[in-house]
Amino acid sequence: MQITSVNVGRAEMIAHGDQSMTTGICKRPVSGSVAVTELGLDGDQILNSEHHGGPDQAVYAYSADDYEWWAGETGRDYPAGLFGENLTIKGLPSDLYVGDRLLIGDLILEATSARIPCGTLAARMHDRSFGLAFRKAERPGIYFRVLNPGTVSSGDTVTLVEGTACKVTVLDLFRFAYATRHDTDQLRRMLDAPLAERVRTKIETTLASL
Repeated sequence: MQITSVNVGRAEMIAHGDQSMTTGICKRPVSGSVAVTELGLDGDQILNSEHHGGPDQAVYAYSADDYEWWAGETGRDYPAGLFGENLTIKGLPSDLYVGDRLLIGDLILEATSARIPCGTLAARMHDRSFGLAFRKAERPGIYFRVLNPGTVSSGDTVTLVEGTACKVTVLDLFRFAYATRHDTDQLRRMLDAPLAERVRTKIETTLASL
């Protein structure tokens, strides 16, 4: 795998129809090395800290191959950073096990959750129905926590180290977000994974309600 783009977002106003908002979703490629700490990429702004960012969702990565799939399906261009990812990676699988790690030089990232689309992404795409298309595609991209800080730059080699203790996938979590019925055994199995805390709280709440 290889990083094809490193993307950083600043506060920016976007509008679509009668919607307008200030957001950090508009990530744009940057050159040179960028420092990555436990809270994400240096200079990257997170405006909605209730739902985004934090130690367990510090870095969002999207597959360059999945962008190629979208382009083939829709006939439009998908430049790096369009979905708000920090790292665009060639060869990144659409699905990983929670706990799988990416090694990029000294940087160690651990997969924690799937990206769930929101109205901000639809506004970014200028398409109110894009959330449904994103859901159906099941190519959500992956959030990571930073286990060891480091730097990243375009062209860096990425090595996947598969976890051995967890059999919960990123797509399991993505599908959980939309499920109307739940299996208690499956939910308990999910809680054994090194999840992002926001996801863990949702699963614990769901389990308690069953």
